Amino acid sequence: MGNKSQLEIDGLKLDVSNLDKVFYPKTGFTKGQVIDFYIKISPYLLPHLKNRPISLKRYPDGVEGFFFYEKQCPPHRPDWVKTTNVPRKDGSEINYCVINDLPALVWAANLADLELHTFLHGAPAIDRPLVLAFDLDPGSPADIVQCCQVGVYLKDLLGQLKLEGFPKTSGSKGLQVFVPLNMAVSYETTKAFAHAVAQSLEKEFPKLVVSNMQKSLREGKVLVDWSQNDPHKTTVCVYSLRAKEHPTVSTPVTWDEVAAASKKRSASFLTFEAAEVLKRVEKEGDLFARVLKLKQKLPAIKTI
Repeated sequence: MGNKSQLEIDGLKLDVSNLDKVFYPKTGFTKGQVIDFYIKISPYLLPHLKNRPISLKRYPDGVEGFFFYEKQCPPHRPDWVKTTNVPRKDGSEINYCVINDLPALVWAANLADLELHTFLHGAPAIDRPLVLAFDLDPGSPADIVQCCQVGVYLKDLLGQLKLEGFPKTSGSKGLQVFVPLNMAVSYETTKAFAHAVAQSLEKEFPKLVVSNMQKSLREGKVLVDWSQNDPHKTTVCVYSLRAKEHPTVSTPVTWDEVAAASKKRSASFLTFEAAEVLKRVEKEGDLFARVLKLKQKLPAIKTI
């Protein structure tokens, strides 16, 4: 593929480089394959990136090399890459990139931005979360199997509260559940609600669930991380690659798949690499599409 190439996308010419460079040494997955994956998944991915300020997580030498987060959108970006200002806690501002179209996505992938980490809100309403997120994070020796068990309990609790949650793999070792809101609500409200749900699960399943962020309490349990519901935090976007040994992807799954992984006690049921994810969306479409549209109102905390 050569050291430098040019792609024409939506009428724009993009310079791409080092396409043969191996980014995932264990599998031989190259930078060119990273870009190709993002081009092919883009019809499903781009709606979830729309107007979301994004932190670039760049791996210039692949997954085994150093990486860095880039919050400030690079000054050398093309003028067609959109940006949005987000206030810092100290009152200053960060000018984040916004990946609203395929040329911007390919540009970011060419910068070795393997992982896409977005906020739970969209610009310009940066104080209004569109979803509530639970990150189910296993403490060793627990793994995604225990996360699935907790996911089923979380689904049941949400159901009692007349709420629908949508599960996805983190692409790493955990499971995430997104509760679409898509109506006026504050982070203060979503964070308090998520914390109350986590505490309720911990109270009911104390041997399996922990809601306290202290790492020493997590061994063999699943942390129901409610703290992601914060205007200053980002969460890995659905359909993002992860910088692991294999090119795994944060993948939407069905609750039936979550229940099956829990029942069969097999983590392999919920591990998906790039090629598998492309086959899944071709067959099933975007299992996370309703997260963008479904409107749900949070009940009062005292109902939990």
